[in-house]
Amino acid sequence: MEPDPPRTARDRDRTRHALSDLVVAVFRLNGDLLAAGDTLVQDLGLTSARWQVLGAIALAPAPLPVAHIARNMGLARQSVQRLVGEMRADGLIRLAPNPHHRRAPLVAMTPRGAGAYRQAMARNALWSDGLTEGLAPEAVEAAAALLQGLQRRIGASHAAIASIAAEARQETPHETPHETPHETPHETPHETPHETPHETRQESRQETDR
Repeated sequence: MEPDPPRTARDRDRTRHALSDLVVAVFRLNGDLLAAGDTLVQDLGLTSARWQVLGAIALAPAPLPVAHIARNMGLARQSVQRLVGEMRADGLIRLAPNPHHRRAPLVAMTPRGAGAYRQAMARNALWSDGLTEGLAPEAVEAAAALLQGLQRRIGASHAAIASIAAEARQETPHETPHETPHETPHETPHETPHETPHETRQESRQETDR
């Protein structure tokens, strides 16, 4: 198998613009998916975020602590911890002791949570059938493969990202803030109130009377 020919400057520019368009489309798609998911499962006591937590639990071969669920979802641990607390209060999940880490309990679905997840997935199947009407399965599979490949590339490029950011910081000149000279407060001279002509005539008349 022959290696791919080197990319030209035009190819690199075209790919860069295409990737920018793809990233913007993914951001918008993510927002649309979250909004649609919220509407789809709202009456089940779920949101898109809660649904994702239940999905991460359901897809795991064994109960996981919050940190592992957050890693699988690609979210911050603090965000998932907050969701887990809310869902536990609503009876959707429960915490079980972790034999490997006393301070990191395992998260599992309650019967209520499992029922809500099954209903959510049944609704999702109906919605997906309508959403993909007229799309070739190969096209959807290719889109998924492309996004998964980009995700792997991003995960492998953390060192390059840090290096680019560090070099950019070094090249950016640091501006020294200009100090504003301290101004000596000027005393405002006390103003002598001006007498009105009416007041002056009254005083003169009083002097004459005396």
